[in-house]
Amino acid sequence: MLKHLTPAGIAKPLGRYSHAVEIPPNARWLYVSGQVGMMPDGKLAAGFEAQTEQAFANLKAALAAAGMGFADVVKLTYYLTDAANVALLRKVRDRFIVDPPPAATLAVIKALAAPELLFEIEAVAAKV
Repeated sequence: MLKHLTPAGIAKPLGRYSHAVEIPPNARWLYVSGQVGMMPDGKLAAGFEAQTEQAFANLKAALAAAGMGFADVVKLTYYLTDAANVALLRKVRDRFIVDPPPAATLAVIKALAAPELLFEIEAVAAKV
């Protein structure tokens, strides 16, 4: 079982994430590359919310391919190209992420690999 930690001496998380997640011995690990809003047909979803929804759907598919789900996610890293979209990210995230939430980092960056990409998410998961 994953152990979610909020250590003494650290302020409670500012959002829906855990400060640390401890993985038990002999767990299977999965590292998922950055997922963007590219649909299965190779077309990019239109707009930030649609790209974010598709990126989470792509992550869900990658987890499922390894026999895992969002409850097995240990760490998420979010990349946005516009801080104004943080509220939309949280709206979409809350449809996918279960409690207790994984550790997470959110970075607002100048650009992703292509100018039309507005969001990317990468994950680390562990199956006990």
